[in-house]
Amino acid sequence: MNSDLNLAKEAAIEAGSIIMKYYKKDYDIHEKSYHNPVTTADKEADEKIKEILLNNNYEYGWLSEETVDSKDRLSKKYIWVVDPLDGTKEFIEGVPNFVVSIALVNDNTPILGVLYNPVTGEIFSAAKDNGAFLNGELISCSKKNDLNQMVILNSRSETNRGLWSSYSNMFKELKPVGSVAYKLGLTAAGIGDIFVTLRPKNEWDICAGTCIINESGGKIIDLNGNDITFNKEKTLIEPGLIAGEVGSVNKTYLALSEKI
Repeated sequence: MNSDLNLAKEAAIEAGSIIMKYYKKDYDIHEKSYHNPVTTADKEADEKIKEILLNNNYEYGWLSEETVDSKDRLSKKYIWVVDPLDGTKEFIEGVPNFVVSIALVNDNTPILGVLYNPVTGEIFSAAKDNGAFLNGELISCSKKNDLNQMVILNSRSETNRGLWSSYSNMFKELKPVGSVAYKLGLTAAGIGDIFVTLRPKNEWDICAGTCIINESGGKIIDLNGNDITFNKEKTLIEPGLIAGEVGSVNKTYLALSEKI
């Protein structure tokens, strides 16, 4: 597993170098769908990650936001799940809340995860049963007993759309941060107490972060209270997600369930 983890780190750093080549500079932007942009940086980073990972493990499956999906992955024992630039909107705006996200899945479970923010230099990493790390230092989720003590990392876009207006008095602070994957890394490191999104997300948004959360003493569930599994035919995870330390997640889930 160490060789795959080191390979994922190498791929993330190489992709980060490509992304920084375009950061706050000129590049093409296209709309894949409504409010879902993709840039030159996304595409080039995806190609570099795929080249590094599959050239070394050609028998592994592949699922990436920027690659046309092949159902062949469903029969693979191991599969890379990648978002080459999670937080494209933030990248476009020049907000340093985006990461390269790389995970390896076995039996529907992420067994390693790497998140790399090329602006800040933060590398979050984890391998199953081996702990979670930020720039080589062991990390763990924050544990809070009361909701009014918790800092919730939530979505900038959800906040701007007013989806969090009815929850503002439930917690100590609602802190909007870009990139789902980055919020998971920050939560795993105890920089935020809980991550919550009220909207569906895809596997590539959360797969690496899920491994890191799991290895930092936390868990991730959907807004129906279910655990998350990966490498499924349908990649969209509905209706939303909660992640953090186990007890804090349970308290947050119960509180949100009364309002949703």
